[in-house]
Amino acid sequence: MGVANIWRVSRCTPTCTQHCMIHTDLIMHGWNCADGSKWSSFHCCFLTLSSFVFVLQSVFMSNQRQQKPTLTGQRFKTRKRDEKERFDPSQFQESIVQGLNQTGTDLEAVAKFLDASGAKLDYRRYAETLFDILVAGGMLAPGGTLSDDMTCTEFCLFKAQEDMETMQAYAQVFNKLIRRYKYLEKGFEEEIKKLLLFLKGFTESERNKLAMLTGILLANGNISASILSSLFNENLVKEGVSPCFAVKLFKSWLSEKDINSVAASLRKVGMDNRLMELFPANKRSCEHFSKYFTDAGLKEISDFARNQQSIGARKELQKELEDLMSRGEPLKDIIAYVREEIKKNNISEQTMIGLIWSSVMSSVEWNKKEELVTEQAIKHLKQYSPLLKAFTSQGFSELTLLLKIQEYCYDNIHFMKAFQKIVVLLYKADVLSEEAILKWYNEAHLAKGKSVFLEQMKKFVEWLKNAEEESESEEEDAD
Repeated sequence: MGVANIWRVSRCTPTCTQHCMIHTDLIMHGWNCADGSKWSSFHCCFLTLSSFVFVLQSVFMSNQRQQKPTLTGQRFKTRKRDEKERFDPSQFQESIVQGLNQTGTDLEAVAKFLDASGAKLDYRRYAETLFDILVAGGMLAPGGTLSDDMTCTEFCLFKAQEDMETMQAYAQVFNKLIRRYKYLEKGFEEEIKKLLLFLKGFTESERNKLAMLTGILLANGNISASILSSLFNENLVKEGVSPCFAVKLFKSWLSEKDINSVAASLRKVGMDNRLMELFPANKRSCEHFSKYFTDAGLKEISDFARNQQSIGARKELQKELEDLMSRGEPLKDIIAYVREEIKKNNISEQTMIGLIWSSVMSSVEWNKKEELVTEQAIKHLKQYSPLLKAFTSQGFSELTLLLKIQEYCYDNIHFMKAFQKIVVLLYKADVLSEEAILKWYNEAHLAKGKSVFLEQMKKFVEWLKNAEEESESEEEDAD
């Protein structure tokens, strides 16, 4: 009977921890069973164990319902060496200024001091401060004025003598410094660009020294000619500072290198076509530029700019010719347009025939098969032979055209076998004369593809010579 009562009580499952504890109390205090008998120790053990298990289950379920997501991670202690140092150039400036004051005007000693200081001072972090001090004697504020709250030195570029020998010595200081610490190259170029933008804040003497130094650095290859873009600043141009500075700079540059070297450096960075921007828009003409620089004793720069403008005009002309041909404009209209451009831009006939040839050959997409491209070329050139004829009135123009044809056929391998047929076509169309062809064959040909093209032309040249001899003999007989 006791066992049955145990089963009955155990089926009365409590729904919470509180109920469980009540049942336990009943057991512990020896309450009667349903039949009036006392609870045994066996009953107590059973119910106590059951209640304990239930309590654990309830707590576990309660924890599951109340559990919330938590952030986990690991905190790393920052090493002292990895902590970002505060930017404070004052101590750096004090060290550099003190060293320059000790070395004085001895630039060899300055170079040695800068070389040694790089191992102790943070040149990479304070590059701008370093170059400001070497050029102006202290840190420069926006606009080019010296910062009042910093110690300055009198031993710098701006306080040096205004002559080429001194500027060359300073250029050597910068050259040695940058060669020793290669990472300063980019920072130095940016410094020069910044200094050019600050020109209005400098005195005339300071500008002259900076211009001479910049010219020497450009000649030595220490900086790129791209720094000249700073001179196109609107305010500098408007005030007339840019062209005046450019005159001093180019004189210094040309004292070290010839005009071909200067021109190559300008072309490398696309500055060759931008020199006109040194002047305001209302004075941006080839005539004004030429006069300004010629009067300043820089005829080489004047001629270079004029030549560059002519090259630019030719490129525009060639592009326009290609557009006219692609649109299928009448040949008489194209001829009239070309004659007008010759007068307008003062272009010689020899130059023009080269442009026309390039435009004619660029106005069509050629077949990739060698056996078909010759036929296509003959048909195309036959259409434009009147245009070529209109601008080969001189022997030199004819010879120029022959050389252009030879060069084109050599550079475009599919045309190698077409050379002779093109020349014969133009001979029959009265574009090329017998004299021009013979002169080209005997002495005026290019080295490009010489053996191939001379072999192709051999029979035709023999025919021309025989025809010339027959013509001469007929004239003698007639006499």
